[in-house]
Amino acid sequence: MSRTRTEPEATISLTELREEILRDYELCVTSREASLIGRKEVLGGKAKFGIFGDGKELAQVCMAKQFRNGDWRSGYYRDMTFMFAIGELTVQQWFAQLYAHADVKADPSSAGRSMNGHFATRSLDDNGEWKDLMAQPNSSPDISPTAGQMARLLGLAQASKVFRNNPALHSYTHLTDKGNEVAFGTIGDASTSEGLFWETINAAGVLQVPMAMSVWDDGWGISVSKAYQTTKGNISKVLEGFRKEEGTNGLRIHNTKGWDYVHLNKTYEEAIALCREEQVPCLIHVAEVTQPQGHSTSGSHERYKNTVTDWIRDDKTGAPKEEVPLLEWYKVYDCNVKFREWILNARPGGEAIATAEELDAIEAKAKSDAKDAQKAAWKAFQDEIKTELKDVAFMLEGLATARFRGTGTAAAQLIQLLTDLRAELTPGRKEVVSAARQALLIGHAADPIAKQPLSDWVASSTARNADRYGSHLYSESTKSCLNVPIVPAEYATDEQVDGRIIIRDNFKALFEKEPLLLTFGEDTGKIGDVNQGMEGMQVEFGELRVSDTGIREATILGQGMGMALRGLRPVAEIQYLDYLLYCLQGMSDDLATVQWRTKGGQKCPLIIRTRGHRLEGVWHSGSPMGMIINSVRGVVVCVPRNMQQAAGMYNTLLQSDDPALVIECLNGYRSKERLPSNLGAFTVPIGIPEVVREGTDITLVSYGSTFNICAKAADELAALGISVEMIDVRTLLPFDRNHLIAESLKKTNRLLVVDEDVPGGASAYILQQILEVQGGYRYLDGTPSTLTAKAHRPAYGSDGDYFSKPSLEDVVEKVVGMVAE
Repeated sequence: MSRTRTEPEATISLTELREEILRDYELCVTSREASLIGRKEVLGGKAKFGIFGDGKELAQVCMAKQFRNGDWRSGYYRDMTFMFAIGELTVQQWFAQLYAHADVKADPSSAGRSMNGHFATRSLDDNGEWKDLMAQPNSSPDISPTAGQMARLLGLAQASKVFRNNPALHSYTHLTDKGNEVAFGTIGDASTSEGLFWETINAAGVLQVPMAMSVWDDGWGISVSKAYQTTKGNISKVLEGFRKEEGTNGLRIHNTKGWDYVHLNKTYEEAIALCREEQVPCLIHVAEVTQPQGHSTSGSHERYKNTVTDWIRDDKTGAPKEEVPLLEWYKVYDCNVKFREWILNARPGGEAIATAEELDAIEAKAKSDAKDAQKAAWKAFQDEIKTELKDVAFMLEGLATARFRGTGTAAAQLIQLLTDLRAELTPGRKEVVSAARQALLIGHAADPIAKQPLSDWVASSTARNADRYGSHLYSESTKSCLNVPIVPAEYATDEQVDGRIIIRDNFKALFEKEPLLLTFGEDTGKIGDVNQGMEGMQVEFGELRVSDTGIREATILGQGMGMALRGLRPVAEIQYLDYLLYCLQGMSDDLATVQWRTKGGQKCPLIIRTRGHRLEGVWHSGSPMGMIINSVRGVVVCVPRNMQQAAGMYNTLLQSDDPALVIECLNGYRSKERLPSNLGAFTVPIGIPEVVREGTDITLVSYGSTFNICAKAADELAALGISVEMIDVRTLLPFDRNHLIAESLKKTNRLLVVDEDVPGGASAYILQQILEVQGGYRYLDGTPSTLTAKAHRPAYGSDGDYFSKPSLEDVVEKVVGMVAE
C-alpha cells in the first residue's frame, strides 16, 4: 500500500498523475473505513480501547510522499494513514493491534503490547543485529504520554548531522546515506503546550538538524479548545520568533490546511527538500483538520462541541461566508469530502480525473477491503485462543469425571466452570487460563493422574505467556551486557592518581577504538565536564563527538535516545543525579521499554552518565535510588564505588546493547586510586557484587560513596574484634544474579544494608531481593536491618551531611548493636 517516493520525482505524465491521485484517494477512504470499523469493534466489546487517525488522512498521505527509505518517524497515535502510506502497516495488522494480538507476525509494531495506534518498524533481525536501515522506512516506537515523542525526535535528526559531518562514519552504509536522512515528527496541536515540545523546538533550532515537525491542528485537546492551550490560539504565530532568517539559526515555518490536496503536496515537497538538503529544521502547521469521531472511544465529543460554531470560508480568499455548528463544519471540511470534491472539479490537461461513479467504486472497494482485513485479523486472533479453549475444555471434562477423595461438589463445580467457559462470546486468553487454574484449585483432591494433563498445560501456558507478554525487558541477544567477558584490570605500576584521570583516560581509549562513540551534556565539551572527567577530549576528538548542550536535561536524554536508535553509541551526560528527575519520564516511559514494547524489534543502547551521592548541598547530594530503580526497569543501573569501577562498567556497557545509567561518586574525582594499564579493555561484570572484604560476624551490603564510609567503619570494627564481610552490590539493576549475598549469610548469619536513600528507598528493594528472591532469611539468626539517610533532604554543609546521612559512627554503632544481640 506504500505511497512513498523513495527517489526524487521526475516529470510524470497526466495518466500517471491521475493514477497517483486515485491511489491517494483510495488510501484515504480505506484508512477512514478502518477507523469507523475500529470504533464499532471497541464499542461492541471486541477491543478495549480505540484511538484513530480520522480527519488526518490527506495530510499524512501527502507527507508520506516525501518520506524515503532510511528516513525516520517519531510520531503519535493518530498516524495510521501515514504508516499505511509508507508501506509499514497493513490494515489487517492495524486491526491485529486493536485486538492486542500477541504475535509479532500479526502485529509487527508491538506484538500486542501497545494499545492501538502505537507504531514501530523492526530495526533488528532475529539475532538482535541491525538490519539495513537504509533499505526500509523507519519508525521509532510510539509512546502515549503527550509530546513524549519529541525528545527522541531531536536525537533521530541529530544522528543525520553526525553521520553527514563525520567522514569516518560514511562507511556505515546500513545505518546512513552520509546523513541525508530526515527525521519526521508529528504531534497534535494541543500537545504543543507541553514543555517537551518547546524544549525540543528550541534545541533543534540551535543544533540545526534535519527535523520536520508536523502539527495536526484540529483545535482541541480532548474537551479543551486551543483558546486554553496556545497563546494567540495559533502555534505557528507563537513560534515566529524561532523563524530562521538570513544569518541566523532557527527553523522554517510552513502553513497549510488539512483538506487542501494541492497545497499540502506543494508544502511538503518544498519543506522536506530544504530540510534534507540544508539540514535546517522545519515546522509544518496543518490547520483546519477535523476529528469526525472525536478524541477516542472513551467518550463522545458531542457533549463538549455541540455549542461551538465555526465559519465556512471561501476556499480561495478565506473570507467568511456562513457560521455553522462545529460538527456541521466538520462535515464540510472533512479532508476526504474535500478531496473528492477537488477530484471531481479538477481538470489537469483539460480532462476530468475521475467521475463520481469511479469514486463511488473506489469507496465501495475501500469498505470491502477494510471489512475483509478486520475479519481476517479477528479470525487469526481468535483461532489461537479457540484452539487453547478446546484443549482446556477437553481436560476439564476429563477432570470432572475423575475420582475425588472424600465427598463434595467438585465435579459439579467443574462442569459449571466448563459451561461458563464455553458460553463466553469472545473469550480471551485470560478466560481460558483462568478457568484452567481455577479447575486445578477445585479439583485439588482429584486423582493425581487425572490432574496431570491440566497441570502440565498450565505450566507450559505460563511459559508461553511469559514470552508473549514479558520477554525482552533487557536484551536477549548475544550482546546482552550479561554476556560480556570479564577482563580484570591490570597494573604496570603502583602509581596513584586522581579518580578523574582514570575516567578521562579510559574514555580516551574508548573514543580511539569506537568511531560511533560520542558524548554531550552541559559543560561536557569545552571544559571537559565540571569534574574534568572529559578534560581535553573535545580538542582531541572534535566538537561533533564531544559537545556542550544547553541546560535542558529532557532533550539531552532525547538526543541520546534518537542517536542510539540509529546505531550510534551516545553517552549522554546529566550533570548531577538530582537533575535526572527531568529525564525520568522519558527514561521510564520510553528508554526502559524500547526492547520490551517492540518485543526485540528495536534497541536503544544509550548510556546515561551522571554523578551523585555525597556532596554538600540540598540539590547535589540526593540519592533518590528507590524512585529511579522502580521507574526504569529495563535500564541497567550501575552504582560504582570509585572511578576504576565506573570505567570498567563503561567498558562493559559499550560492548553491549542494553541501555544503562552510571552514577559516578561525586567525592571520587579527587580520591586517589591505582591507575590500570589496560584502560578501555578491562571490564566490570553487570549484576555481580564484589566481596571487597571477607568477614564472619556480619554481612554489610552497600554501594557507591556510602560503601567507602562503610569500609572505614569496618577497620574500626575490626579493632573492636568484629569481623565484617563487606559486599559492594555494584549494580542495582540487575541485582546479584548469582546470589552471592545469600552465600555470605550462610557464614555470617547477620545482615545490614547501608543506603543513603530515604528510609524504605533502595534498601527496601535490596532486602526484597536478598530475603525473598535469594531466600536469605533462612540463614539469619537475627532481624535483618537497614541504615539509611533521614527522610528529609540532606541539609547544606558538612554538618548537614553528617546529621542527614549515614556516618562512620552510625555504621559502627549499628553493627556493634546488631552483633551484641
